[in-house]
Parts: sequence; C-alpha cells; structure tokens
Amino acid sequence: MILPGDAPASIDQAAQALANGELVGFPTETVYGLGADAGNDCAVAKIFAAKGRPSDHPLIVHVADAQGVHDFACDIPDFAKELMAQCWPGPLTLILPRREGVGLASAGGQNSIGVRCPGHPVALALLKAARGLGVLGVSGPSANRFGRVSPTTALHVASEFDPSLLILDGGPCPVGIESSIVDCTRSAPVVLRPGMLSRLALSRMGGRQVLTPQEFVPSTAPRASGTLASHYAPNAKVRIMEASALAQALQAASTASGQRIGVWLQSPPATTAKHWVVRPMASTPQACAQALFATLREFESLGVTEIWIQAPPADAAWDGIRDRLLRAAAPNALN
Repeated sequence: MILPGDAPASIDQAAQALANGELVGFPTETVYGLGADAGNDCAVAKIFAAKGRPSDHPLIVHVADAQGVHDFACDIPDFAKELMAQCWPGPLTLILPRREGVGLASAGGQNSIGVRCPGHPVALALLKAARGLGVLGVSGPSANRFGRVSPTTALHVASEFDPSLLILDGGPCPVGIESSIVDCTRSAPVVLRPGMLSRLALSRMGGRQVLTPQEFVPSTAPRASGTLASHYAPNAKVRIMEASALAQALQAASTASGQRIGVWLQSPPATTAKHWVVRPMASTPQACAQALFATLREFESLGVTEIWIQAPPADAAWDGIRDRLLRAAAPNALN
C-alpha cells in the first residue's frame, strides 16, 4: 500500500504503524528503508524475517536529530560529535558504543550500534511523528530482499514485499546509494563502507583523518550493514570492465546471437546488436550514483542474462559507486 509521503495523514498513519510494532517502507536521501521501532526487538525481528536477513547482521537506527543518538549510544567521542554537527541530517552512519539494554536486536548482538539522521523531509517527518508516539528511533535497512539490489523508488519497494506493507512515497532517492559508514568505536575514525561523502570530506569535517580498515591496526571491526563481499546483486551476472576491454568484448559479442546483455557505459558503443539493452552512464559520480540501482533493476526487469558495466574512474569521488558495483559483481573480480 503506497501512500503519498507529503500528506500529513500518511505520516501519522505510518508513525502509528511503527508504534504498533508494524513495518513501514520509507524514503531516505540514499535508498528506501524498511523500518521498525528500534526499541521493540519483536518488531525488529520482523525486518529480519521479511528480508531473509541473518539476525546477526546489524541494522542502522534512524533518529530524528543528533540529540536522539543518546537514546541508543554512549561514550560518544568528540570526532563523532563533530561529524554529526557537520553531516547530519545526511548520508552518514556512525558506529558508536551501544547503550546497555537498548537496541540489542538492531545491533546484531554487538556492543556497538549504527546510527544516522537521514536528510529526507519525509523520513524526518516520520521520525518526529513516531517519536511523539514513543518510538525513539527506527531501524531501517534497505527495503529489499537481503543481498539484492537496493530500492530507490516506492515501486521498487512494493515489488519486493507483500502488498499490505505500508510504504511512504517520497519520490526517487536523490543520492541513490547507501550512506557512508564510519566506525567511531576506536581511537581513530575508520570508514567501513564508502558512500557519497568521501574520506577526504569526512576527515575535513570531523577534524580527524578518517582511515581505511587496512590503515588501522588492529583491523578487527564491528560488523556493519552492507559490507558483505557479495551484496546489491541482481539475478543477472554482472561484469565490470575498463573501457577498452568493454569495447573489445562488445565487438566480439556483436556477432553472437541469443544472449541478451545489458550494457551500461559512458560513451555509445561502436557496434550494437538488437539483443543488447544499452544505457548511458552519467559522467559525474552524483548522477551515476542516483541512477545505479534503478539501472540494475531495469536490466533485470528486461530479462538480460548478463550486465556489462564500464568501470568507474579510480579517483576517490567514485569510491562508493565502485564499492557497490564490485559487491554486485562478486565473486567476479574487476576485469
């Protein structure tokens, strides 16, 4: 059941559903989430069941503002507070020490918990209305079956779950890939999942250098959402190739018959075939991220057997996109 997210009555209905222990699909600036009352472990269990997600794979708790983080986390370091002040509301999740006795199911049994304040007006309206009903935070992984392509429209969510699921429609997600995740439980901030906020930008805003897991010793990190080697994967096999290798592969495939291929690249191919579905890839990381999951879902809906994608540029602005594509292609390596 899709409701207009800009209607106050829809927000009230969704907030009441959360307070009643039910699930709600809701938009954020990154992707659509499948939400439940983070303080209600029975409600959170419904998320794991609906998605087919392992219960030890943690969820992200969404809060209405930075003050709400204290309902779920404690001993917050200064660099995390600075990142909240600079980046929230926005596409950044912080892994923080979990307050004892709260959010155990959302944390996947860990002593840490992921928290963020989303930068979407419908999500914020829902969180504020739900807080008025006693829901202090909303656990909200992406609203899709576990490991599959993330949803960036309300219709994507509706295609994944039972028609009875209440979904707030906030339009296409403007960012398009999931939030950056920064672990703040150690002596230095460590990025666990890249997003559209780069490490350089996060380092500048937080006043501390944000490290990669490889740069931090010891390397043991809390489990975090969306960091499995294989994730965000369509049914079709995904291959990622540099531009020259992709051109050669297309040339070789132009005389083959029967294989329906989805092709996502920045420049039109020199040769085409009627059994190819070709889509242009945007030249900026922001536009490419916004289209990424919708493009994968379109290829899948058109019945392609393989998806061939031009490898994104190597600079840091494309890290989040490269991460999602490599996980979609796993266990295949970058060609």
